[in-house]
Amino acid sequence: MQLLHIDSAITGEQSVSRQLTARIVAAWQASHPGTTVDYLDLAAQAPSHLSAQSLGFRTGQAAATEVERNENALSEALVSQFLAADVIVIGAPLYNFSIPSQLKAWIDRISQAGRTFKYTEKGPVGLAGGKTVIVASSRGGVYSSSEGGQAMEHQESYLKVVFGFFGITDVRFVRAEGVAMGPDAKVAALASAEREIATHVSEAANQARVAQAVQAA
Repeated sequence: MQLLHIDSAITGEQSVSRQLTARIVAAWQASHPGTTVDYLDLAAQAPSHLSAQSLGFRTGQAAATEVERNENALSEALVSQFLAADVIVIGAPLYNFSIPSQLKAWIDRISQAGRTFKYTEKGPVGLAGGKTVIVASSRGGVYSSSEGGQAMEHQESYLKVVFGFFGITDVRFVRAEGVAMGPDAKVAALASAEREIATHVSEAANQARVAQAVQAA
């Protein structure tokens, strides 16, 4: 089994989401021996935002310059790395009600027609199904327990939609929220996240898909 470990927080050792992704990956390897890990730090190696020079994978236009060739190669490397993974663990802190721009830039690169999705006469169809995504979600405040907070949150909701668009139905969240609301709140948030980690890593990858296959057999 191949696991892709992605961090996107810019706060280094102070990052809660980095702490959580490290715990998730270690716990997953302990529960699923033989898992190999590929690591991508988007804060240290952020792909550039899409530009006229990097749209070759969307337009099908052949690269005419060295810059375009390099941009196409980067997009191909990122989507190939993503497609090769069975499990993807993503650190996604809440920045200004959404995800870090570095993580969005990565998503823009792997969102490729013919690779991660396709359009049909009945609408879009995801091509990257069969994977498990575990998102380490960190938040300074509390957004999950009120309608107002949920309306302001475009982090977990966005990631669930975009991976669903790619055909991935097994998206799990490990959430630590309220981590900026005092020491006690942070301790409680991390303890809650630890319990979620234990639950999520004990389930087989694509558990829902496995259950469906068993029922159909």
